[in-house]
Amino acid sequence: MRVKICGITNLPDALAAVDAGADALGFMIYEQSPRAISIDSAAAITRELPPFVTKVGVFVDPAIELVKAALAKSQLNAIQLHGNETPEFCADLRASVIKAFRIEGPESLEPMRRYQTSAWLLDSFVPGKPGGTGSKFNWDLAVRAKAWGRPILLAGGLTPENVASAVKQVQPYGVDVSSGVESAPGKKDRAKMRDFIAAAQAAGSA
Repeated sequence: MRVKICGITNLPDALAAVDAGADALGFMIYEQSPRAISIDSAAAITRELPPFVTKVGVFVDPAIELVKAALAKSQLNAIQLHGNETPEFCADLRASVIKAFRIEGPESLEPMRRYQTSAWLLDSFVPGKPGGTGSKFNWDLAVRAKAWGRPILLAGGLTPENVASAVKQVQPYGVDVSSGVESAPGKKDRAKMRDFIAAAQAAGSA
């Protein structure tokens, strides 16, 4: 079971996440996020990370020039998009793209079929917020989305207490957490990260 810790804002938290067993780290290159980080700051962190850690830049309706600059400067391995980006925009990036979808009901799944990206991330729908809400959605819908053949990353309201249940029910490719392992927005809690990753991995190997 692969685990991504999102909303990394500083090197100590990044290294603590890696030490706890995180497979991927997410950097919010989006000024309106409480976990926002600049391309230069993200680059300063990624330069210090050990090999084999996937570095993901997270964007919301970005200019393509911004994404390409981040890819080049921050040594990103993948791009995660949380806005209204089109399938054509995703393809034009010529990178590994994770397209996020905010799930409210069954109708929220239909647009996913148009996106032949590397993976689909399913997050909770909260009006006016592109993600990172800490709210849970109906995991049965994630199970349904799996049948369409793309790797599924499960997000939205995951915590050390419920991630095992989520993994057992959905059996996703991976899980993505931000607020569920924080002591404050942008500040990760080391014990929560350890507990979350251990619970996810144990459920994934059961």
